[in-house]
Amino acid sequence: MRKTWRMRIYLPATLRDLSAPDGVGARRAHALTDALRSALDDEDSEAGELAALLVAADASVRLIGSEGAPPRRLVIAADVAEGVVAATDGPPSAVEAPDVPWSAVVSFHVDDADDPEVADAVAGAAAGDPEAFELAAELDLLWYDVSEREDLRGQG
Repeated sequence: MRKTWRMRIYLPATLRDLSAPDGVGARRAHALTDALRSALDDEDSEAGELAALLVAADASVRLIGSEGAPPRRLVIAADVAEGVVAATDGPPSAVEAPDVPWSAVVSFHVDDADDPEVADAVAGAAAGDPEAFELAAELDLLWYDVSEREDLRGQG
């Protein structure tokens, strides 16, 4: 039996994506790629995964701005077969990801809905304010289990 290698990808998203019935549509995602490993030199895999998640969070801000979505960054973490993603131009973590079914999602990473400063920073960042973008990039995302998708969807 041949082993299929899995890769954790981080999909930038908006709260609206949580309403899709079958999963997350194909898009640029971020992952701990060979190029990212090389760029991070001596960092361990955990630091590389965090770097990919943070780049995806920045991309979520741009999606919020382009879609006029609620100002809460969302990164969807999923495990996919390594062969289904392809490196692409952009940051060293960038990959092109196919449609990802909800069954492949392992967690959600979302801004704190109860902190108005977070919403202000993300809204400003999405509107193109570079200072707000820097502030939003410093804010922690909260971790949610896949079983909490419906709860998160109701917050959007």
